[in-house]
Amino acid sequence: MKKDEIEIGEIPFVGGLLKGIEKLVDLAERVEQAGGEIKKRGEILGQRGRAKGVYGFSIRTGIGGQPKIQTFGNIKETKKGPRIIKTREPIVDVFDEKNHILIIAELPGITEQEIKTILKQDIFVLEAGQEGEKKYYKEVLLPAKVSAQSEKRTYKNGILEIKFKKV
Repeated sequence: MKKDEIEIGEIPFVGGLLKGIEKLVDLAERVEQAGGEIKKRGEILGQRGRAKGVYGFSIRTGIGGQPKIQTFGNIKETKKGPRIIKTREPIVDVFDEKNHILIIAELPGITEQEIKTILKQDIFVLEAGQEGEKKYYKEVLLPAKVSAQSEKRTYKNGILEIKFKKV
């Protein structure tokens, strides 16, 4: 076990959560038919009621589109079973617009000064909260080439929006 992991052990609802993932396919089909979005979220509480583990998923589809399932949180399946990782994976949506790429990330509990973004060719890297209690990290493959110098960002109430012009 790595130093930034916590063993979950035999927590019944975590096992149920991981086994219940297969039910997402049926749920995705219902979302596809409705043309909408579903988000589910939960927490594993530690001592004094503080959240130690966060898990969730988002299913989104447009009318006639394929369902897109995105997981988030800091509970990861490993060879030794589920583990709580200190760094959370945020929900990040990427929209391929006509002239730009729009990235929207949910980063609750983070200040704007804690957000670091890196563009490595067509991979967008988001790091946040390295100094605080909440830490986030995510790498996203962008659907088109963009100009790093064109980055425009806004951050309000835990929601980060970034636009890159396409090249």
